[in-house]
Amino acid sequence: MSHPHPELTLPPPLPRGGLRVVALGGLGEVGRNMAVLEHAGRLLIIDCGVLFPEDHQPGVDLILPDFDYIRDRLDDIEAIVLTHGHEDHIGAVPYLLRLRRDIPVVGSQLTLAFLEAKLKEHGITPLTLAVKEGQVEQLGPFGCEFVAVNHSIPDALAVAVRTAAGLVLHTGDFKMDQLPLDGRITDLRAFARLGEEGVDLFMVDSTNAEVPGFVAQERGIGPVLDNVFQDSARRIIVASFASHVHRVQQVLDAAAAHGRRVALVGRSMVRNMQIAADLGYLKVPDGVLIDIKRVDSLRDDEIVLMCTGSQGEPMAALSRMANGDHRVTVGRGDTVILASSLIPGNENAVFRVINGLTRLGARVVHSGNAKVHVSGHASAGELQYCYNILKPRNVMPVHGEVRHLVANGAIAVQTGVPADRVVLAEDGVVVDLVDGVARVVGAVPCGYVYVDGSSVGGVTEAQLKDRRVLGVEGFVSIFAVVSSQDGKVLAGPQITARGFAEPDAVFDDVLPELTRALEEAARTGTDSYGLQQVMRRVVGRWVSGRLRRRPMIIPVVVEA
Repeated sequence: MSHPHPELTLPPPLPRGGLRVVALGGLGEVGRNMAVLEHAGRLLIIDCGVLFPEDHQPGVDLILPDFDYIRDRLDDIEAIVLTHGHEDHIGAVPYLLRLRRDIPVVGSQLTLAFLEAKLKEHGITPLTLAVKEGQVEQLGPFGCEFVAVNHSIPDALAVAVRTAAGLVLHTGDFKMDQLPLDGRITDLRAFARLGEEGVDLFMVDSTNAEVPGFVAQERGIGPVLDNVFQDSARRIIVASFASHVHRVQQVLDAAAAHGRRVALVGRSMVRNMQIAADLGYLKVPDGVLIDIKRVDSLRDDEIVLMCTGSQGEPMAALSRMANGDHRVTVGRGDTVILASSLIPGNENAVFRVINGLTRLGARVVHSGNAKVHVSGHASAGELQYCYNILKPRNVMPVHGEVRHLVANGAIAVQTGVPADRVVLAEDGVVVDLVDGVARVVGAVPCGYVYVDGSSVGGVTEAQLKDRRVLGVEGFVSIFAVVSSQDGKVLAGPQITARGFAEPDAVFDDVLPELTRALEEAARTGTDSYGLQQVMRRVVGRWVSGRLRRRPMIIPVVVEA
C-alpha cells in the first residue's frame, strides 16, 4: 500500500524558511501515529506508534510506520517527541532506534518510564529527556513548549513547536475532563496564550470528532464500578488496556471498599502498573494488591483479577480465559467487566470474547450495557471550544480514520476557519507551511510495515493475500512425472488437498483431463514451468466450476 492519492506527485524541495509536515501514520487510521516535521534541513518526529492488525492481516503481530521517507536522513533527526505512553504513540520507537540508537527521546516522566521498560526488552538504552508542562526546550531549529492535556493516561502532553516558518500546536490525544481523577486538566490558559501569539498550524486529535457534545467525566465510572462490585457474588475479572492507570486506580479503590484483593494478570499489566506505582501515579491501598499465585487460597468473593484483552486480542489474558486456555477459569456466576470502548475494526473479536465468556456462565458488563468506560478523546463540543480559543490560521486534523478527519475539518469551518485553510491529508501526503499558508504539495510512498514474529518488513501484501486464500479457500498440490522424450505422463498426476470438506477422491474426475492436457503440452515442447501452469489452469478451472472454490494451487512437474 502506498499513499492513497495517486494523483499526487513527489513534492518539490521545501522552500527556504518553510516548514514541511509528513504524517507516516495516524491519518486515515486509528493508530500508528507518527508525524515528521522538517525545517532548515532538520527533522523533528512527534510520536512513533504501532497499529494492531485486523482479521484480513493474518499472522501479523504489529504494523509499523514506513520509515523509508527518513531512512536516508537519520542524522538529520533532532529528537523524537512523545505526547503520551499509549502503544499507538510509542510502540514503534524501538524499531526506529534500531536504525539510529542515539536519537534523543523527549517525553513526560511516565511516558519515558513505559518506553524504557519496552526498550529494555529490545536491548536498547535510550538517550532521553524528561519534560513537564510549561517547560520549553530548543531542539535544533525547533523550539518546543509542552502543555498539559488530559487523556486516558496520566502525564499526557501537547507540544507547541516554534520555528521561523510559524507556530505549530500538536495536541496529541486529549480531552477536556474538568474533574479528572488526577486533577490534571487540559491547560486551556496555555491554549489561549498560544492563540494570542498566533497558531499558524493546529494539528488536532480527530478520533471523536463525529461524537456530539462533551466526553463524560472519568469520575462517573467509579459509582458504576461500585454498583457492579456490590452485585457480584463471585469473582470479578476486569479487562482494560495495560496502560490505563486511571481505570486500574478505580478498580483498586472499589476492591478496597468491598473487601476484595486484586491480582494483576499479564506481563504488560504487571510491568506498567509497577512503574506507575513506583512513580506515584498509582495509589495502591494497603493490602489490596496480591500476587496471582495467591488467588487460589482466597474465596471467590474476595478476588478481583485485572487483566488485558479488552479489545479481543487473541493472545491476551481475557481471550484465553474465554477459550479455556488460561490458568484462570471463568465459571458460572463470575462477573467480567470490559472497561474500554471498542477500537474500530475490533468489534468482531470483542463480541467473540463476550459470547465465549457468556457461554461459560459469566455476566459480562461492557460499554454497551453499562457506563464502565469513557473515551479519552475530545468530542465535537470540546473541539469547538479549542478552535474558538485558538483561532488558528490553518488546521490539519490528525489521529483518526478519514471520516473522523473530515468531521473535524467541518467543525473547524463552523467556527470560522476558512475552508481553504483546512488541510485534509492522509498518510504520506506532504503539507508545507510557507508564508503563513498550509497546503498539500505532493505525497511520498508510505506503506504498512508488518512485524511477523522476528521478521520486520518481510511480509508483503501478496503474502498476506496468500495467507487469506489459504485460510478461506484451502490448498491443492499437484505432482506429476513427465517423460522428457515423448511427453508421456510416467507418474501421477497426484492431487492432495487441504482445507476441503470433500475427500481427495473427488479430484479423480479431473485426472483424465489433466493427463491429456499435460501430454499434449509436453509434445509441443513446453518446458516444466509451462507444464506447471497447464496443471494450475486445468485444476483451477475444474475446482472453481465443480466445487465453487478458488484455492492456492501448487503444481510440481518432474521431467525424467
